[in-house]
Amino acid sequence: MNTRRLLHTVSASLVALIICSCEEYPPYEPGLYPRAAPTGWWNDEAASGSPKIVVHIGEQKAYFYKGKQLVGESTVSTGKPGFSTPPGHYTVVSKDIDHVSTIFGDYVDDYGNVVRSNIDERKDPRPKGTHFDGARMPYAMFFRGGYAMHQGYVPPFPASHACIRLPKGMAEPFFEHAPVGTPVTVTE
Repeated sequence: MNTRRLLHTVSASLVALIICSCEEYPPYEPGLYPRAAPTGWWNDEAASGSPKIVVHIGEQKAYFYKGKQLVGESTVSTGKPGFSTPPGHYTVVSKDIDHVSTIFGDYVDDYGNVVRSNIDERKDPRPKGTHFDGARMPYAMFFRGGYAMHQGYVPPFPASHACIRLPKGMAEPFFEHAPVGTPVTVTE
């Protein structure tokens, strides 16, 4: 087969794959598409010292220190307008690995269908025939009243109801290495 015919066959096969595929994009092939930005990293090998967490709202990042050594960095999503995360110096006052919110969540029907999402049960009226389903907040570390760092959806902008959301994979090491009493500094 000559080169021109081979290229035509490969091109036609690729077009057919794209058109017939259930995927929105062709399957991933190494080197074909840019890799997604990392959500963070963790390396506390040989690190010692007291833990400390620093959150930079403007950067939408959290940093975990052991002593003076940076051992972890994560993207975060802090409070959206109207629900801003308060800057200040705090400490982890309690932890709950399987926390479920009693305030924020969804109204769902008896079949589990979400009728109204992302609600504040204190303010949003419950539609008839629904019940409140609290938002899951795994690896919750409370640092000021109802404010917490926890695993959740992390877009590249502030989107929470004042909590600090950590992505899956980063919430667990932050939680495991921050005992009650760990300092948490939130800066603008």
